[in-house]
Amino acid sequence: MYRYGDPDLQKLEYYYALASPWSFLGNRKLIEISDRHNLKIDPVIIDYDAMFAAAKTVPLPERPILRKEYRLVDLRRWAAFRNVQFNVEPKFYRGEVEEPNEREGALMVVAAKEEGFDSLKLAHAISRALWAEERFPFHKDELIRIADAEGFDGAGLWKRSKDKRIADAYAENTQKSIDQGVFGMPFYIVHGQRYWGQDRLELMDHILADGQ
Repeated sequence: MYRYGDPDLQKLEYYYALASPWSFLGNRKLIEISDRHNLKIDPVIIDYDAMFAAAKTVPLPERPILRKEYRLVDLRRWAAFRNVQFNVEPKFYRGEVEEPNEREGALMVVAAKEEGFDSLKLAHAISRALWAEERFPFHKDELIRIADAEGFDGAGLWKRSKDKRIADAYAENTQKSIDQGVFGMPFYIVHGQRYWGQDRLELMDHILADGQ
């Protein structure tokens, strides 16, 4: 069970974006760990272009070809290891720069969180459309369709996402990530400890079990 919003649980901050393949691959394991350790996930969706710029992180298009090639190998390995349906090079992916209209999806996710809904459930479904279903999720009709299929009021969330307060909350999320020293995705902070990458989830689980 995803325990978003339970005030009795300690918080696990999770910084992510919809088009991040690594965020998508780690979601199920993250929820498993949060359940095991009675943690409340605080999902913080961010504008990673802005975060990368602030952190001086080299975006994927500017990385050396050897790193790009290795990334594809690693994605295949991790998708198999996590047993997640996954397309390593999906049809509609540009390459870890903000996708066309990705902001529209992010704002719907922020709106869901602001309404007290399970925003990570919606975010995962949007990411799944991109990474596993060969769909381009970042336009109005598809976003509403995805939200409806997950049990949300898609049209209502779309309308709510156009409120300036939602855009402000998204900007605040991004600034919070910068202030917290986030430099890549996914990024997790729990018990004052910071973890970059879904490949650190097993290590995080071990450290939490050790009482740290």
